[in-house]
Amino acid sequence: MTLDEAIYNQLPALQVIVPLIAVPLVAMMRARHLAWLACTLTSLLSFGIAVVITTELLAGATWQYAMGAWPAPMGIELRIDSFSALLLLIVTGASTLMLLAARVPIAAQIQSIRQPLFYAVWLLTLGGLIGILVSGDAFNIFVFMEISSLATYVLVAAGRDRRALAAVFTYIVMGTIGATFYLVGVGLIYMMTGTLNLADMGVRLEQVADSRPVMAAAAFITVGLALKAALFPLHIWLPNAYTRAPHIVTAFLAACSTKVAIYVLLRFDFLIFQESIPNHALHFAGLLLPLALAAMIVGSWVAMFEDNLKRLLAYSSIAQVGYILLGAGLISTTGLSAAVLHMFNHALIKGVLFLAVACLGVRLVQLRLSELGGVARHMPWTMSAFAAAGLSLIGVPGTAGFVSKWQLIVAALEVGPWGLVPIIAIVTSSLMAVVYIWRIVETTWFAHASTAVASVREAPSWMLVLVWLGVAANVYFGLQPQLPLTLATGAAELLLESCCD
Repeated sequence: MTLDEAIYNQLPALQVIVPLIAVPLVAMMRARHLAWLACTLTSLLSFGIAVVITTELLAGATWQYAMGAWPAPMGIELRIDSFSALLLLIVTGASTLMLLAARVPIAAQIQSIRQPLFYAVWLLTLGGLIGILVSGDAFNIFVFMEISSLATYVLVAAGRDRRALAAVFTYIVMGTIGATFYLVGVGLIYMMTGTLNLADMGVRLEQVADSRPVMAAAAFITVGLALKAALFPLHIWLPNAYTRAPHIVTAFLAACSTKVAIYVLLRFDFLIFQESIPNHALHFAGLLLPLALAAMIVGSWVAMFEDNLKRLLAYSSIAQVGYILLGAGLISTTGLSAAVLHMFNHALIKGVLFLAVACLGVRLVQLRLSELGGVARHMPWTMSAFAAAGLSLIGVPGTAGFVSKWQLIVAALEVGPWGLVPIIAIVTSSLMAVVYIWRIVETTWFAHASTAVASVREAPSWMLVLVWLGVAANVYFGLQPQLPLTLATGAAELLLESCCD
């Protein structure tokens, strides 16, 4: 075996190990610039590994890795398929983009002496999220979930805004409840099956189908993960966490954190529970669809009247979670592929929007619309990028947001007459998005200039390059959606394979 082959075979393990092994190295660095560089290069390497894995997966490779050469279910297994590969691209790509842009905003919001520790915690968050995506073991998902959650709490509280501490407290309480619910559910399944391997668990649950502990486990895990995903009305932690976190942290979390929780939720409900619990698909849809529709409308409604720019976009994210779970609740290949595709597209959209907010935050202390009048005349490149990403959020043809919303409408049409309800909700929520995006555009471009922006100048050129790179990605994947659509369709077929056999 050559060295290249040996490294190739270890890629699933390296995907997790690379960011985690870099954590203590970055934490011990004294120079903040060196810590930033090491963190960014590590994230870039993780993204490169994800690209290689995805490329090989599309070429027909299968990725199953037994840690320590102990075969599953006795040993710990890493498993990567179309669904996890797409999420790996989202997580590692978003981390790399935000870190490339992070040097200036982090220098402004975090004390110099704390920056190496900040970057170490960032890598811990990245490693935890990656671990969730590649793990084939239910308990290890919990372990990585806790690693990423604890690190995320630190990232949110790392800035100079002391109000972040109250937001983190709420986040910790709700996150702990969600993790506890998940662990209780996993414990009940282990009690009934004697295994923690996800593939083996699905097989063994068939022997104890329709038992009360299994149904209780489904309830605990679904509610716990819905809380982690900020599904309405379990979203109470999200607006304040996004608002008070350092701007670049918000951009990273908005692109990744809820998507990973939804990933685990869909894996459990489709690959394990729908195969072992009679009528679980009907119960899943009955629970999910009303909440998804409510999230789309309520989240968009609150966003229309919100004054704080970051809080406005946070409530928009709650609405977008509704779009994703609407597609999942339709229990069809088209619906699920639209849901997974929207996970990818929403990460692109919100990543650019919050990165543009970070550009504003470099020049401004307050990000209230009432104090941003005329700022676009001083920062035209920043606000033009924001407006372009806003068009994708609305779903204008030629953007990534349009592709997934159109797929959702097609999936709803397949349902029959009842499909008109989600279509009306999609159109209504999109029109609401027009209202709150236009509020921002109108205020920043056409309102009288406020005194707060009188001396503001354009954002740093390197940040502008990155935010416009994100805009270009939104347009590219709106015109050429084959890559994410292929992975999303593969994920949908995988999720429906067991429950619809």
